[in-house]
Amino acid sequence: MNPEPFRIQPKFVERIWGMRSLAPLFPQKTDLPEPIGEVWLTGVDCRVATGPFAGKTLGEAWREMSPEWRGTGFKEADDFPILIKFIFPNDKLSIQVHPDDDYAAAHEQAAGGRGKTEMWHAISAEPGAQVLLGLVPRADREKFVKGIETQELEELFVHWRVQLGDTFFVPAGTPHTIGPGMTLCEIQEYSDLTYRVYDYGRVDDHGKPRELHIQKALDVIEFGRSIGGKVSRLPLASGGSEKALLAACKHFATEHWKIMAGVEAASNDGHFDLYVILAGGGEFRWNGDSAKYQFGECWLIPASLTRFVVNPKEPTKLLRSYVPDLKALRDSLAQEHSWREIEKTVFD
Repeated sequence: MNPEPFRIQPKFVERIWGMRSLAPLFPQKTDLPEPIGEVWLTGVDCRVATGPFAGKTLGEAWREMSPEWRGTGFKEADDFPILIKFIFPNDKLSIQVHPDDDYAAAHEQAAGGRGKTEMWHAISAEPGAQVLLGLVPRADREKFVKGIETQELEELFVHWRVQLGDTFFVPAGTPHTIGPGMTLCEIQEYSDLTYRVYDYGRVDDHGKPRELHIQKALDVIEFGRSIGGKVSRLPLASGGSEKALLAACKHFATEHWKIMAGVEAASNDGHFDLYVILAGGGEFRWNGDSAKYQFGECWLIPASLTRFVVNPKEPTKLLRSYVPDLKALRDSLAQEHSWREIEKTVFD
């Protein structure tokens, strides 16, 4: 079975704060009967749409792949490592926080035992769009609890204006919420552990409020430490396209590519890549074969594909995500950038 790129079918997930139209990314998803808040692009129950694993779930395909597909860094078929979503908020998400790996391993084995660090990249933003990410210096545990009780919690957050192309890094332990008026691509450690601390008084279809997890949230919030926020992109050697590293940590690295004409790309023996097509359309070409791509899609690029061509029929914007070797990534970046620049984009 020769490794080849394959497309993953998205999973549309209802959320109380979601949208009833997902255009223009998904023009067929309008006038929806229920609000869709998240579109999972690499959920393990998403179906593979093309290639030799077509019809299987991504989780099933992952377990059957050889290291030629997964990469030498994934010789064993452990859990799929990266979850990518589109976020479509029509209202504020709950104020929430995610645990780190140590806390999750100790307290959340039934939920997978893995923490959640993530990043957001804004693929659309209306005037006034904002996220609340991280606490102001005066926000200690006592003030945070009081803010929950008085419904004045937002006053303790750093408010970030969101514009098209902005990227935010959200380490585990950083409380946050996302507001309406934007569409985000979220790249994260594969985990769905979320501790809600405030949900704006919302109730579900049965009139019941969603569950809160205040004590667990208080256990994991890193009070007194400023972490997370908007990050600076690092330009990369382009080879005929515009490329930049948006953010990186041990769980994921994500690049933004803008391609106007055919460009040769290369896979990495150590890891597979995930390509999320944000705009445009065209085709991938490899070893005498080809496949068409278009906006809104997610593709898995096998580790051993070596060189292939991204040939746009329309100007293409995409995100490339993978699990990096952080030392090797930093060493590579240091050939073109200062360590001061690198530490604003690459995180431990």
